[in-house]
Amino acid sequence: MAVSDFKDYYSILGVNKTASADEIKKSYRRLARKYHPDMNPGDKQAESKFKEVNEAYEVLSDKEKRQKYDQFGQYWRQAGQGWPSGASSGVGTDVGGFDFSQYANFDEFINELLGRFNTPGAGTGSRRTYNYRTSTGGTTGFDDFGGFSGFDNRTASNIDREATLALTFSEAFHGVQKRLNLGNEVIEVRIPAGAKHGSRVRVRGKGNVGAYNQRGDLYLKIDLQPHSFFQFEGDNLVCEVPVTPDEAVLGAQVEVPTPDGTVTVNVPAGVRSGQSLRLRGKGWPLTKGGRSDQLVKILIATPKEIDPTERELYEKIRTQRSYNPRSHLSQIRL
Repeated sequence: MAVSDFKDYYSILGVNKTASADEIKKSYRRLARKYHPDMNPGDKQAESKFKEVNEAYEVLSDKEKRQKYDQFGQYWRQAGQGWPSGASSGVGTDVGGFDFSQYANFDEFINELLGRFNTPGAGTGSRRTYNYRTSTGGTTGFDDFGGFSGFDNRTASNIDREATLALTFSEAFHGVQKRLNLGNEVIEVRIPAGAKHGSRVRVRGKGNVGAYNQRGDLYLKIDLQPHSFFQFEGDNLVCEVPVTPDEAVLGAQVEVPTPDGTVTVNVPAGVRSGQSLRLRGKGWPLTKGGRSDQLVKILIATPKEIDPTERELYEKIRTQRSYNPRSHLSQIRL
């Protein structure tokens, strides 16, 4: 095996050989974030570094694997010059309490250490099937010839998971803490005020576990349940408020619900059906701070049933009405 085949995992993670488990984890998280494919789309060099960092962490984070790796490292120079007597001929050689002669190169040693292949003990150049862990926790085979060049970067990008979280308008407006059952653990998640339908809330480190023991993130997609009064128009809240014909003609003060409670709104005389009145700062919480507006859409409600006195008054209005809303129609021609 060539000396260059050996990978110094301590150097890759930027720690010394006496580093504690916490120091190794801290360095790994920093580097994994730096070289993550999602942070470096299309960057093959970053992708390669990300694989190296994950491989190094998978070995050094496991006490038994780290011990074997350290033991191997003591003899990597001998490996570059050929194994001790008997090794090159395929005869098993125990070096420092571990038989390294069965491996043709460093990658072969690491592949068996990490359990990446289905055919243990196959010689150099033999065809192996490696496995990587998918986002569903199963394993999928892919073919490769020696080494570990067949790593699929989907291991890194598919470890995130997504779930739908239903919220009422009240929960989304005020913010809420939810307890979620992820199957093997129960977590508390705080949903900030102002979540909207289709928005996603990221919960770091609660996704699936990848092939290198790194864990992805959980993304909660908000499913905002319909409200009987409020709707969205962009960032603004919209509601419909009916007024009577006399209120529309003469103007009125009407009570309108807002997320903060009921307020009195001045409806101007001569308001049109479908016209909107703006209540500034009474809408939805914004991510950048503050509130959007609430738009009050006026609908003129015509009564279906009226008493004799009302009918008499409406008849009197009709006979004396000066306004004709259809006067402009007489000029329309094709």
